[in-house]
Amino acid sequence: MFTAGNRFLDARGIVFLVVLIGAAIVVPALALLPKNAALHMPTYLVALFGKYLCFALLALALDLVWGYCGVLSLGHGAFFALGGYAMGMYLMRQIGSRGVYANPNLPDFMVFLNWKELPWTWWGFSAFSYAMLMVLLIPGLLAFCFGWFAFRSRVTGVYLSIITQAMTYALLLAFFRNDMGFGGNNGLTDFKDILGFNVQADATRAVLFSISAIMLALAYLMARGIVVSKFGKVLIAIRDAESRTRFIGYRVENYKLLVFVVSAMMAGVAGALYVPQVGIINPGEFSPANSIEAVIWVAVGGRGTLVGAALGAVVVNFAKTWFTGALPEFWLFALGLIFILVTLFLPKGILGACGEWMGKWRKPSAPRGNGEPAIAE
Repeated sequence: MFTAGNRFLDARGIVFLVVLIGAAIVVPALALLPKNAALHMPTYLVALFGKYLCFALLALALDLVWGYCGVLSLGHGAFFALGGYAMGMYLMRQIGSRGVYANPNLPDFMVFLNWKELPWTWWGFSAFSYAMLMVLLIPGLLAFCFGWFAFRSRVTGVYLSIITQAMTYALLLAFFRNDMGFGGNNGLTDFKDILGFNVQADATRAVLFSISAIMLALAYLMARGIVVSKFGKVLIAIRDAESRTRFIGYRVENYKLLVFVVSAMMAGVAGALYVPQVGIINPGEFSPANSIEAVIWVAVGGRGTLVGAALGAVVVNFAKTWFTGALPEFWLFALGLIFILVTLFLPKGILGACGEWMGKWRKPSAPRGNGEPAIAE
């Protein structure tokens, strides 16, 4: 595996940040132009691009633990969904008496199920600050509890991956139950406001896109700061030779646990940004297939690059948007084919392959010993 230099920001990182900042400014500006303007961007495209950014943040979080620590998690979709549910619960509490049953104290699905009072799990979600705390705390706490037992038991490799997949599947089954108080199969939807602003308004969608781009940039800076630090060097050592790293005195389980919790909280933030832009959150987000797809994003873009993970998420989801519109029945076959082709021909992903090609292009010519002109190797 490879990493991208020791500098805090390399060239591709700078380009990545510039693109994100530019998108945070340009896309909302185009979206707020008059609808008859030539450069006007439709609201559905703003929401679609915002969704891509949320997926890119999830891929970045996964790459932090897989690309740099060697922990292949097949359960990051669970952290994403938990962050989404925390945001969805806040948005549901903002509906108030504007629901179908006009009950100011209970969401519509609770009234339909003949619930008499709000469950304790919903207490506090009327406040935005509390909801945002839960967006970080709930995925982080789950990751801490899971990692505490798994890493101290020295569960690694495919066994750890299977356990993370079992975790997200168990949550899928739990959230499908109506008695859990999270909307059952239908989930949470019909959102009205966020911080008093109409969540369906063009301006709100534009601001949500900008916030998604800014949060992705901040997450990249944080992840980059981790991987180029001394802490990050230990993570890479754990990835490449865990037994040797433990033998020389490092508490490997503590390093794994910390980066796993940080990654889970980043995934929760991605889920929280995703929900108001798509307008729904349901148990389907816990599907193990979603977590596996996130792994494919990272592999396609380039494991252990951060920027490549985000790029892979955007590329694969753009392809998914096109295929599900033009050839919906072939998307899963196309996704499998993409993964196979990348594994065989681009083992370092798109970004890694581009880096190698550029390195060969820039490689200096080797002088020949007989005085003849230098030739390229």
